[in-house]
Amino acid sequence: MPPVGPVCEDGRVTSPDPTPTSPDIAATASEALRVLAPPVTTPVTSVAPGLTPKRLFRLLAIAEAITWTILITALIMRATLGLDWAVLVGGSIHGFVFLAYAFTAALVGVNQRWPFGLIVLGVVFAIVPYATIPFEVWLLRRGRLDGPWRREATDHPADANVINRMLRWFLARPLLLTVAAVLGIAAVFAILLLIGPPGGREA
Repeated sequence: MPPVGPVCEDGRVTSPDPTPTSPDIAATASEALRVLAPPVTTPVTSVAPGLTPKRLFRLLAIAEAITWTILITALIMRATLGLDWAVLVGGSIHGFVFLAYAFTAALVGVNQRWPFGLIVLGVVFAIVPYATIPFEVWLLRRGRLDGPWRREATDHPADANVINRMLRWFLARPLLLTVAAVLGIAAVFAILLLIGPPGGREA
């Protein structure tokens, strides 16, 4: 029977190399795959920015101006076509958005540390047709809408008062803040409708 394996110079037969074990085969295959097909790195995309004070105020300022158009159109329809219901519908939409804008002006104003007079002025501008748009532009140019929501206290003296503490508490609970705002606006809106719908009651 012929010798198995290579023969040394002194005539001794050496045993062949041992068969690679399963872990060795797996490691070799893994290394080959790593070289031939390196892992694909997916670029990390930044999270989309949320509803900042600037974006929220702009949204409501534009919405308030749009509802002014709806209300004015409804008034024209009542004057020319006798459609009283148009004023009821248009006025109701405008009234609800007005309340939402007023709440937003107060919320953003406190967050941005506006003087109290500026917050009041922001609400008053909603009474003038389309005035919320130039007011928002004025605020932008002066940096009054820059910055994020203030969810944490700072060393600013105003952060210790009750209003700012409540602001931070609600901002830390955005869902609760949204629900409370919607319910509050709806309650005020319902009370105003009971007092008298927009456009006045029929005689």
